[in-house]
Amino acid sequence: MAESRDCVTVTDSSGASDLDLVRLAQAGDTGAFGELVERNRRAVFRAALAAVGSAAEADDVTQEAFVTAYRKLSGFRGDAAFRTWLLAITWRKAIDRRNSMTRWLRLTVSQRDFGEDTPDIMDSAPSRDRSPEEDLAAAELQRTLRRLIATLPKKLRDALLLAGSGEHSYEQIGQMLGAPVGTVKWRVSEARRLLKQKLAALGHTESVPRPIDARSR
Repeated sequence: MAESRDCVTVTDSSGASDLDLVRLAQAGDTGAFGELVERNRRAVFRAALAAVGSAAEADDVTQEAFVTAYRKLSGFRGDAAFRTWLLAITWRKAIDRRNSMTRWLRLTVSQRDFGEDTPDIMDSAPSRDRSPEEDLAAAELQRTLRRLIATLPKKLRDALLLAGSGEHSYEQIGQMLGAPVGTVKWRVSEARRLLKQKLAALGHTESVPRPIDARSR
């Protein structure tokens, strides 16, 4: 109906696919684009955070990515999924910002820059009752892992952080990094191997907790 093109509400669009919403947005429906933003905001933020290491910087990248996507939406043809296209834009924006951040490494290592929304890729396994001593040991291991992750080669670190967020498929990660899926999986595996090796050198005998695997859909 003609009146439905003026605005798409969450209720009206809840059953629509991303591609349906894109087509509506391309026709001038700002409500449809708003729904696309809500559906993809978390994934975009996580991708940005994996690149820049700071929640505040990731917020800025997220906003820039959606603004750019809106401006370029008329050129979207549906050759890839909308989220994959959007994440590729996000990653380029995030890398541009990271390259301009002379203090990026310090931001990545600093514990205070990891807020509640930071993907805890080395989260230990299922919570259980622990003694204060065990809690302290676990916290120290987390800090050590964060420092070691920052020392990994950039290609390995990026793949590990993106996979560890649990928000992106390997195909999406490959699109962001410009690498085949098999290469992405190898980089994640190699990053874990190096972290385990570095931990052993520091006297930690625990195996490296596995990051949440990216879905293979």
